[in-house]
Amino acid sequence: MELKKDINAVSIDMLLIVHSEKRRAAQGTHSDQQADPSALLQRRGGFQGIGNGVRRWQKLEGNDLHGTQLTVEVHPRDAMPQLLKKFSLAKRLQGDKNGNTRPRQPGGKDAHAYPWDRSSLKSMSLDLRQFEKLDLYASQVTAKSGLDELVSDLLQEAHTDLERVRAIWIWICHHIEYDIAAAQEKDRQAFKPTDILRTQKTNCDGYAGLFERMCRIAGVQCMTVPGYSKGFGYQTGQSFSGEFDHAWNAVYLEGRWHLVDSTWGSGLVDTTTSKFTFLYNEFYFLTHPALFIEDHFPDNKNWQLLKPPQSLRQFENNMYHKSEFYNKGMLSAHPETSMIRTVNGKATVTIESCAPTLFMFMLNGKQEHGLLSLRKNGMKLEVYPPTMGTHKLQIFAKGNSDIYSSVLEYTLKCNYVDMGVRLPAELHQPVGPSWFSEQMGIMKPSHPDPIIHTSDGRCSISFSVEEGINVLASLHGDDGPITEETQRRYIFQLHWEKRTELKVQLPHAGKFALKIFVKKRQEPGNYIFVFNYLLCCANTKVNWPMFPESFGNWGQDNELLEPLSGVLPANRNIPFKLKLHGIAKVLVKGQDTWPLTLNHEGYWEGSCSTAGCQEVYVMVLENANHNFYSYILKYKVNAQ
Repeated sequence: MELKKDINAVSIDMLLIVHSEKRRAAQGTHSDQQADPSALLQRRGGFQGIGNGVRRWQKLEGNDLHGTQLTVEVHPRDAMPQLLKKFSLAKRLQGDKNGNTRPRQPGGKDAHAYPWDRSSLKSMSLDLRQFEKLDLYASQVTAKSGLDELVSDLLQEAHTDLERVRAIWIWICHHIEYDIAAAQEKDRQAFKPTDILRTQKTNCDGYAGLFERMCRIAGVQCMTVPGYSKGFGYQTGQSFSGEFDHAWNAVYLEGRWHLVDSTWGSGLVDTTTSKFTFLYNEFYFLTHPALFIEDHFPDNKNWQLLKPPQSLRQFENNMYHKSEFYNKGMLSAHPETSMIRTVNGKATVTIESCAPTLFMFMLNGKQEHGLLSLRKNGMKLEVYPPTMGTHKLQIFAKGNSDIYSSVLEYTLKCNYVDMGVRLPAELHQPVGPSWFSEQMGIMKPSHPDPIIHTSDGRCSISFSVEEGINVLASLHGDDGPITEETQRRYIFQLHWEKRTELKVQLPHAGKFALKIFVKKRQEPGNYIFVFNYLLCCANTKVNWPMFPESFGNWGQDNELLEPLSGVLPANRNIPFKLKLHGIAKVLVKGQDTWPLTLNHEGYWEGSCSTAGCQEVYVMVLENANHNFYSYILKYKVNAQ
């Protein structure tokens, strides 16, 4: 096709160039007399292909066009120029006096109030459900040979700037892998978008550069923002200086600037294996600036989009709430500094959440030396470091998922250890009844506080139990002869008037964890841990024996009044009194056999001699027409 025959189809920029050349020729600047566009372009610097029918003129010379880059289209007369197609998008970009487009710098109307007002995790009102169809589509678009074609495909289902940005964000977060090796190089490697599409790997600069380039192709103002970050390798309380270690983006939507980080939105790096895993994180899409500043500090304070802006020192000292802190519904934590000191050997941390949430903690990698109690909207944690010095305290939250995620990390300084507050190693979390124990079927506890003090080594704990729920309890201490076999023998479980009672006798003075488990009777599987109490006894004279051993036929509604001790004295007559339901006969068997009688109050009563025996059993006959007795209780007899 000859250009002269289709001169009317050439874009306005091209005609201006031709006009300029004619004028120069008339003035004798060039000896060329023919205004042939292709000849002019070849003479000026040549074509470079960037798409069908589109040529970019580069390497310009001359006074009028020095430093300029122009795009020229050659196309059939009846086809619409691509430049005109893009004009409606490009016109939204701000132009300077030379016609170059550049994003508007952030101003006062872009700033959000600091600290966070708890209104939203986002910098604009969003209903994420509106993106469900678009997210699915964008995540499934395959990479093309060039960015223009990829962006064109992504925008098929995007009709607003917000949807365009969302489609680009979703595609990058689901297709581009973080290049750990490149990120750890001393001189950060520059990634070209074409290389990123080919390898689908890059570092943070590559993520930000690719996001900006794709947004610009889509006609959305976007900037790459360099700065410091509290990301992979960050140590609590560290200082920042020298080269910036991260890059992210700002996008201009609905008249304001907003912040995104596609690097952190795509996944995470395992600190132990240094391997990247795709794990989409919604938090870093249009994050509220008052939350974004917790782990992103830009080189230019204006890109904080905050009023007032924060200093680098504030950024270093402020508490770092991980993204999961907010993803799991947390609102605030106290203390608000990452380094805390113990007072009289104890440090206290509280968290406020917008809904009931399960928590756990680790001190130096172990779930020990702390009391964590759940609250309706948060939790309270009291930590007692076992040694002086510096300790690492991590707090995890469960939220709506089945996985606990790290939400907070503190550096704990301890200059005094209270040896009298040593806690049992088996004291798990949480301690004390809460909304969770109610949810699991345990209600109206006699002891709502997590710590129970007993002066004589005995206590009785009761609570209502939901219909169809079985309760199991076990006692755990660090000292003494308690083994796994006897952990339940210091607890005797009774049921009366829809309440369960746990009678506890401690084997000696000290601190013990009383663990409570539940299980639905009709469902298979194991008992589920719900909570525990901390039992404390300072009386060194305490030396209670175990309760009698009970067998499977000991019913849920049975009641034992005496004898409660599982060890009986030798050569004594021992009174027995029990309430048993649906039983025809009851016997007590030692050296001989003694029947019990049913009184008018519904109790089986009688006595048994321990002479000449080492064990005593309580046996029942459930059906009068049968002759088979079942064992329900077993006692030991002291040696003479």
